[in-house]
Amino acid sequence: MPHDVLCLRPEVDFTRVGVTPPAQLAISYRKPDDSQLAALVRESRALVIPAVGGKLPGSLFENSPVKLVQVTGAGVDRLDEAAMKKLGIAVANVPGGSNSAVAEYAVGSAIVLLRRLAWSDMEIRDANYVSFRGRMVADNLPGLEGLTVGVVGLGTVGFAVAEAFRRFGCEIVYHDPAPREEAAARIGAKSLPFDELLKAADIVSLHVPLLPQTRSLIGARQLALMKPGAVLIQASRGGVVNEVALAAHINSGRLGGAAVDVYSVEPPDTDNPLFTLEGEAAHRVLLTPHVAGVTRQASATLYRETWANIERVLSKGEAPLNRVY
Repeated sequence: MPHDVLCLRPEVDFTRVGVTPPAQLAISYRKPDDSQLAALVRESRALVIPAVGGKLPGSLFENSPVKLVQVTGAGVDRLDEAAMKKLGIAVANVPGGSNSAVAEYAVGSAIVLLRRLAWSDMEIRDANYVSFRGRMVADNLPGLEGLTVGVVGLGTVGFAVAEAFRRFGCEIVYHDPAPREEAAARIGAKSLPFDELLKAADIVSLHVPLLPQTRSLIGARQLALMKPGAVLIQASRGGVVNEVALAAHINSGRLGGAAVDVYSVEPPDTDNPLFTLEGEAAHRVLLTPHVAGVTRQASATLYRETWANIERVLSKGEAPLNRVY
């Protein structure tokens, strides 16, 4: 049966955060691996998809009435840009909806790593309370105040992260090829060349899209430039960090730690080098399953704006907001 919207998220994703999809539109909720996906697309005027998931080939949309593909997040790398442009199908996202969630993740992860909170939990469970407490005190572990945070990519998410660290008394430096002077001035952030940022920062937080020029942006050479004991926060896109190089630098003991929320392959393979770290190296890595931007509040914002844009296009005949291409 023809429908207005094909949604590749379950309806409960929306209702459990208090968002009600528009009743006037016929919506079909299906799994991304539905065997009838191609036929369903050919009966849809719009498609709603999560930002995370497998690639959707351009051929899926050929000879379809789809006017809009709405992503319920910021990333649009699941789609074939050239094909969508050729077909004249608008692709829109929801930029900035997860800003606060990602900022919380970056700050929280930095604190956990710098102060060895997760590591100490494991040591205490292994009956090493006295010895590990003594080590933590002797190692003179830092808090955030007065540290230098290097934000790579000062867009909407990067700015929120920088602002959050600034509230903890951190000095902010950033690198971004786009002009960000006005935003930077609001938080007293200083622009630095990329290599200089890596050398200066106690915490490096990545907030860039995955593009040809950002793939393996952080590799062996860049990691070697970072301060001994520095912490890396990888909550941007998988592939921005070379995981083999990161594992090697963590294993050497030179880096203070890394929080990794995104991976070059998702779900990551069991032989991912970050999973094979042992001993103290394993304690210096915080691994999370691509949830830096996922909180109840962030999801509610993303979903409300998603359905508002769908209504705008399908019910009101207006151009979509936040069209990416």
